[in-house]
Amino acid sequence: MLSGPTRQMSSVGCCRQIFLKLYQKQVLCSSQCNASRTLQTETSSTSNANTKGARTHSHTGRKFVSNMYQNLGNVYPTGNKLVCKSHKLFLFASIMQQCHLGGFNLLPLGQRVYDKLVKIIDHELEIIGCQKMSMTTLVPAKLWKKTERWNDMGNELFRIKDRKHVAFCLGPTHEEVITNLLASGPTLPYRRLPMKMYQITRKFRDEDSPKYGFLRSREFEMKDLYTFDATLEDAAETYQSVCTAYTRILDKLEMDYDIVIGSTGNIGGSMSHEFQIRADIGEDTIHVCKKCGFGANAETTEAKDKKCSESSCELLTPSSIEVGHSFLLGTKYSEPFNAKCVDKASKPSFYQMGCYGLGVSRIMQACVEVLSEANMIAWPRLIAPYQICIIPMEVSRVKT
Repeated sequence: MLSGPTRQMSSVGCCRQIFLKLYQKQVLCSSQCNASRTLQTETSSTSNANTKGARTHSHTGRKFVSNMYQNLGNVYPTGNKLVCKSHKLFLFASIMQQCHLGGFNLLPLGQRVYDKLVKIIDHELEIIGCQKMSMTTLVPAKLWKKTERWNDMGNELFRIKDRKHVAFCLGPTHEEVITNLLASGPTLPYRRLPMKMYQITRKFRDEDSPKYGFLRSREFEMKDLYTFDATLEDAAETYQSVCTAYTRILDKLEMDYDIVIGSTGNIGGSMSHEFQIRADIGEDTIHVCKKCGFGANAETTEAKDKKCSESSCELLTPSSIEVGHSFLLGTKYSEPFNAKCVDKASKPSFYQMGCYGLGVSRIMQACVEVLSEANMIAWPRLIAPYQICIIPMEVSRVKT
């Protein structure tokens, strides 16, 4: 992707991010080339008057590597302290910077990747009728106590008190908040269902041993979707539609993935599936057979009891990274909050709920972990920070 005479160059993120240290020449990123030519023409007559006496650039509207925030003094991590390839690459390429143990600043190149991934997710969720919103990060303890998760969550829950000694938590997930919202509003008739609302926000979990960058951090970006139906049959249909949208998102990234039966854990519900990307660094182990289609997380009873249906099946047990999770919740949350709709028989009925998570920052890093080499980031094409970087050729001037 980076061509021309070898110069000292920066590690700007293209589809394949080569780590050459260049900074002598301004390198033009082409994402705004055409637009900038128009802008330059339109503004050339007024720019001199508006910027008289001030420093100006000859290429209005264009972006240059030399002006991007990158730590060109970064040294590629060596030794045994960091064993995760994508974690090393993210630090070295100025995708992220560690602020504290388990907490990272997402730098400009990483933010571009994040924004592009969010656009893909938004598009696919809009297709199935989801509505985007944003819920409070600071969640009252009284909501979590209604579902008894205040104690069940254990030490992973960040608990705090305000100056009036009112207890809160930093939201790791928002089932209680969204259910309380529906319970506090009008009782919806079944004709207005399903209701599908989601957010993409920062989540917090007090990990005992944060590691591997965004793969196991204490702060992370997650998409969480919550759905409300009148009947269990309708909820199962909604569940399938969301899982299909997840497959389209991962297909657009051109990533190989497995859909496996998952544990419901402290989220709860009657059914759960995980979207897993195989990687040696992955902390999950899955049992999969491509021939008969079986797939389950090793921690589930289905995996422990599995006997392949055909003698020719080969059950594989790779390590993998969980990037998505779906839950058919039933009435686990709607009952404690008395959240009801009006069913087809014109009777009040508890909402049948589903919740669905995508680890946005985790997907970013999982893609790099799988696709990249030890000293070069390879991004999925659609979420690369820049598709191409133009390096102007030097033109020698002939004296006359």
